[in-house]
Amino acid sequence: MKETWEATILLEPILIIVMQFIIVPLTTLRTIFVVKGRVSLASILGGIEALIYVISLSIIFSDLSNYANMIAYALGYAGGVILGGKVEQKLAIGYRTVNVSLMNKNDGLIETLRNHGFGVTVFEGEGRGGEKRYRIDILVKRNREQELMELLEKEAPKAFVVAYEPTNLKGGYLVKSMKRKAKLLQNQKMT
Repeated sequence: MKETWEATILLEPILIIVMQFIIVPLTTLRTIFVVKGRVSLASILGGIEALIYVISLSIIFSDLSNYANMIAYALGYAGGVILGGKVEQKLAIGYRTVNVSLMNKNDGLIETLRNHGFGVTVFEGEGRGGEKRYRIDILVKRNREQELMELLEKEAPKAFVVAYEPTNLKGGYLVKSMKRKAKLLQNQKMT
């Protein structure tokens, strides 16, 4: 009888931690999918989330004197946040728009970026004193953002760079071209 009680005392906290390691990353993904407009997938994840949540809380509320379960919940939640962040970074769903401001036009940089499959648009502007300035807008899949930043650091280390996530994208040459070039680059890397 004592062995069963000891097994239960260890099993419940471990189960709670595992459930938190599942539910918190699911919450992260669900939130991302809602923001990205993929509501159907988000609702499925939300349903799974709710089921796990109810099960883990029922274990905790069945014995409020068991502090090990409460601590397990908190530890599992904290670990789940870390895990959810890593999953989100690995999946890198979506696009980023990167604005690169340059003092001088850099045709080499523009060509390099295009050769690497990035969509590039160049704008000419005017600085405070009337001098010409150049801005390059680059649309990049989030899973290639680090690659882009490394290229920018190598080719234009003094550039002012701002990256943000666009909320809406609508077709056009750029998105189609990026998909086609990215696929070609991956095929070249494989051979």
